[in-house]
Amino acid sequence: MKMSKLTKARYLSSVLSLMIIISSIGIIFSNGFNWGLDFTGGVVTEVRLDSHIKATELSELLAQHSEQEVSVISAGESGRWVLRYSQVDAKSSTDIVSVLAPLSGNVEVLNSSIVGPQIGQELAEQGGLALLVAMLCVLGYLSFRFEWRLASGALLALFHDVVFVLAFFSLMQMEFNLTILAAVLAILGYSLNDSIVIADRIRELLIAKPKMAVDEVCSAAVKATFSRTMVTSGTTLITVAALWGMGGVPLEGFSIAMFLGIMIGTISSISVGTCLPELLKVKAEHYQLAPISQTP
Repeated sequence: MKMSKLTKARYLSSVLSLMIIISSIGIIFSNGFNWGLDFTGGVVTEVRLDSHIKATELSELLAQHSEQEVSVISAGESGRWVLRYSQVDAKSSTDIVSVLAPLSGNVEVLNSSIVGPQIGQELAEQGGLALLVAMLCVLGYLSFRFEWRLASGALLALFHDVVFVLAFFSLMQMEFNLTILAAVLAILGYSLNDSIVIADRIRELLIAKPKMAVDEVCSAAVKATFSRTMVTSGTTLITVAALWGMGGVPLEGFSIAMFLGIMIGTISSISVGTCLPELLKVKAEHYQLAPISQTP
């Protein structure tokens, strides 16, 4: 039986997705993560300077006087900044004042707090637990909503998306903090939406056309939902791109993670989400209602 072009494209994208999963896992295990202060511990100092000072000026000055990277985040009020650095004993409040004195004649340290490594370890464990619980809840919902073959395709697509985003941050050694973890959890929800739409369409076609070949059913489901998927993903990408461009450094990591997650999630819903159920021999009989027995 001759395969359609759409079916061939699904199969090729599934092979590519499998390669992405394997290579992503290898990257994560070989490179690890550049954990942020939320997980490793460090010092968070809030200062007030003259309102005309910009973040780039602060970053350049601190880089000249420190061997470690100092994160500069706006506190939301003009002239107020949050400085984050990892070494607890690297800079005291007095050091910060003397370092920033050439930039501003009025330097005021509002507060300074230390995040210990024990708290950071607790956050890492809770973050991993949050991902695990989210995946288990998704598995439970999908198994209830669909037959397990369709549920497994959607779940593998979610795993594919999360692993890809994590591997990108591992490869680039970008700081992984609670904001990135929040983005990963958001990606789970977004990717699940696409997978459910396609899986629901596959189920409807299996019930409506039980004699149609499974590969044709999956391709027809992708074709029927393709325009909806592209419009939804496209408009969301525009919003995330605007957030990336205008959100500044504090939202850069979150925006990058969301941008990558939405793109790869759209691909995985079409490839992994449809090909794995087909590989597991999903059939129309799995969704046929059992006949009601009649007693004489």
